[in-house]
Amino acid sequence: MSRIGNNPITVPEGVKIEKNSSSLLINGPKGKLSVNLFEELDLKIDKDSIGVSVKNDDTHSRAMHGTVRQLISNAIEGVNSGFSKHLEIVGVGYNVKSQGTRLIFQLGFSHDIILELPDGIEADAQKNKLEIKGIDKQLVGQVSAKIRALRKPEPYKGKGIRYKDEYVRSKQGKTVGGTE
Repeated sequence: MSRIGNNPITVPEGVKIEKNSSSLLINGPKGKLSVNLFEELDLKIDKDSIGVSVKNDDTHSRAMHGTVRQLISNAIEGVNSGFSKHLEIVGVGYNVKSQGTRLIFQLGFSHDIILELPDGIEADAQKNKLEIKGIDKQLVGQVSAKIRALRKPEPYKGKGIRYKDEYVRSKQGKTVGGTE
């Protein structure tokens, strides 16, 4: 049995839930999301909580039990309060500018990098700090990882794009000359 799947999901005030045949529609103050459901799982929807249970005890049902429960929980949290990731840009001359739904990066290349943000994602950029916000946790993480991949932090000087509290282990450079 899944330990996560057995926990009930609390539904806060202002969040409405509708169940279709194959999906769960979640409306909240920040927007709406849908979560795909599996026919092997059974949902029990009350006024202020949702319970996910397994209909039959096969391997696939047990595997999806905790996953679907967490997807529903993340969707409820997203439409209620939203998700955000903070990134830092470290390096001389490295910066980011926001221009509508685009981000323009200067990362030491001979050209600027222009990144178009997908629907549902907002970015708050100030010189060398960047905050990615949205209601879909998976999409916020994916966009943040894509931005970080533009210039990963390198271990010798520490330059690059990193998450706010990420620790980059610094290495010692080459030493010139040897002792004989």
